[in-house]
Amino acid sequence: MRKIEHIGIAVKDLETSNLVFEKLFGAPAYKQEEVESEGVKTSFFMNGPNKIELLEATNPESPIAKFIEKKGEGIHHIAFDVEDIVAEIARLQQEGFTVLNEVPKKGADNKLVAFLHPKGTNGVLVELCQEIPN
Repeated sequence: MRKIEHIGIAVKDLETSNLVFEKLFGAPAYKQEEVESEGVKTSFFMNGPNKIELLEATNPESPIAKFIEKKGEGIHHIAFDVEDIVAEIARLQQEGFTVLNEVPKKGADNKLVAFLHPKGTNGVLVELCQEIPN
């Protein structure tokens, strides 16, 4: 894991939350996209070298909808940039972590992603991210 790639925040209303974070950072989201496979709409903000991802559920069965129903709005995950996601998944499995996606999947912002179960990471959902080569 080379660095924190972004912090994901679950929100009920992306449009309203975009306005809050735009005021907070003094700049609009630089990117918005929908990830249909995850049932989520996202917005990305930059704050210096740091990236924040806002996530709104697009259907009541999505992981974000279930998270908000159980815990309310707030920090959903911390994502780490990795050079080789397949190798990192294998390394973490050998270390005893439970990987929720043994095969990386396409996520937002041109990334391959995989998640670690929060039961093995002190209650924090950890996302691994690798830039998809062009």
